Amino acid sequence: MTERNRRSRGEPLQDKRKQDKPDAASASSNASPGSATEASPNATATNTSARRARQHWHSVKTRAWGLSAPWLMVIATFMFATMSVCVKLASADYSTGEIMFYRSVIGIVMMVFLSRSQGISLATRVPVNHFWRSVTGVVSMYMWFYSVGGLPVATAMTLNYMSSVWMAVFMIGGALLFGTSKVDKRMVVSVLLGFVGVALVLQPTMDQNQWWYGLVGLLSGMISATAYLQVGALARAGEPVTRIVFYFSIAGMVLGFVTALPTGLHPLTFKGILLHLAVGVLAGFAQILLTRAYAIGRNLVNASLQYLGIAFAAIYGVVLFSDPMSMTLFAGMVMIIGAGMFAVLLKSKPASTKG
Repeated sequence: MTERNRRSRGEPLQDKRKQDKPDAASASSNASPGSATEASPNATATNTSARRARQHWHSVKTRAWGLSAPWLMVIATFMFATMSVCVKLASADYSTGEIMFYRSVIGIVMMVFLSRSQGISLATRVPVNHFWRSVTGVVSMYMWFYSVGGLPVATAMTLNYMSSVWMAVFMIGGALLFGTSKVDKRMVVSVLLGFVGVALVLQPTMDQNQWWYGLVGLLSGMISATAYLQVGALARAGEPVTRIVFYFSIAGMVLGFVTALPTGLHPLTFKGILLHLAVGVLAGFAQILLTRAYAIGRNLVNASLQYLGIAFAAIYGVVLFSDPMSMTLFAGMVMIIGAGMFAVLLKSKPASTKG
């Protein structure tokens, strides 16, 4: 029908351009999902890349180097147990300060290499946080190395793993002192259970010399609890693992060198070089795996798996050093592990302790 006929009949005229080019809203509403995909290949590519990016970041958040957080924890605890064996072997020829010095130097080299390969700067905006974390961390590590030299490997590691129980003690003390929350009786039970376990663990080593090493090992666990709190603060500030370990290693090098001065540095033998390398490399990688596991995994699962280090150390002690494994010692280890896991479980449910 011509425009003149339409005009004579009074029908409205339609814009031919609108017929040729329908508006986008009507096109999208009438089109099926399949036709829309075929009509816009660029949108399909964009959606696919976005989906792949989401899948990639989900994988990054839940896995590291192809391993989930539980496996990272298992490997890290095995490395720490193996490192404690190397520390005990090295303590026969080198002082605690020397072992710590070489371990820290190797850690610094490793962290510099890793940070450069990952494009991470070692400069920090929170030097005070690093200072306190490094001080508490290296003091705890020095005391642990010292206790390993005079105690069975499993005993020294068990005392050091009292950190979860000590954190429960801090929580109870804070509740009593500041009155911010009610004291959870279950938390008190976990603390008492842990210290009963300590008494049982130290019972087989009642001679005077080992009692001193046992006390130092117990204090190392207490100080390491404060170090863990500082690590959490640094993680919340966005500090990467390599930077945290780098400054920690610098502090360890300084403390190790200063404490080694009174006796001097002993000559490095081939055996000594291998042991120092093993301590430094195992400690560096174990610390990275441990920190990464806590970053991508669940704290309760990680803390529970961390106690596998005691089992690994006990096996090493029996096989390599013929350390006695009495029922009393075994019961004490089980009590400390149970108390630590129970304390972590209670801390993961803060609502139960609030008034």
